[in-house]
Amino acid sequence: MIEILLIRHSITQGNTEGRYIGSRTDEPLCEAGIRLVLEREYPKVSRIYTSPMKRCLETAELIWSDREAPVISVPELRECDFGAFENKNYRELSGDPDYQAWIDSGGTLPFPGGESQEGFRARCQAAFARIVSKIRAAALSAGIQTAAGANAAEQPFRAAVVAHGGTIMAILEKYGSPKREYFDYQVKNGCGYVLTPVEGTELWNYQYWQ
Repeated sequence: MIEILLIRHSITQGNTEGRYIGSRTDEPLCEAGIRLVLEREYPKVSRIYTSPMKRCLETAELIWSDREAPVISVPELRECDFGAFENKNYRELSGDPDYQAWIDSGGTLPFPGGESQEGFRARCQAAFARIVSKIRAAALSAGIQTAAGANAAEQPFRAAVVAHGGTIMAILEKYGSPKREYFDYQVKNGCGYVLTPVEGTELWNYQYWQ
């Protein structure tokens, strides 16, 4: 059996200020973010995949400081490019006609000067599919059955994907079971989902983890 932990990076200063922190802002964890992960216990994993952004790399390195597995950076897991909204919060964007149009669209319009929702989600979903293939291959090499319903007494082959809130929502929008809307998969910093495969499909059962 395979388990995948989808973990959102810990807290940054921009998060505390409600800013749109996307792929253009490579900020580290703040002190509260460091404390958060050090105070929690996370399962041990055999593979670690992460966005190349500092906040994700630092989160992975702090959680699994005694790791034997390498931290593998996957550029396509980075957060959305928020364009003109990058590193700004609601107060700073209030009154901006482009921002109001985006709000009125329910967040479906492309970010001005940034990514479209369709492009961002497709990028993240394709990256996850490639990661799953690598995890399955690694599990088979370790002698672990990868199908759902495999020997329940067998220890699962567990891997982690440390990424961003938007990235996680994009992945689960396509691969989560049961199906929900994109914004229904919102996740707090340092928390995430435990995924197990749905037999005979590309879908994954999910359970919120905090």
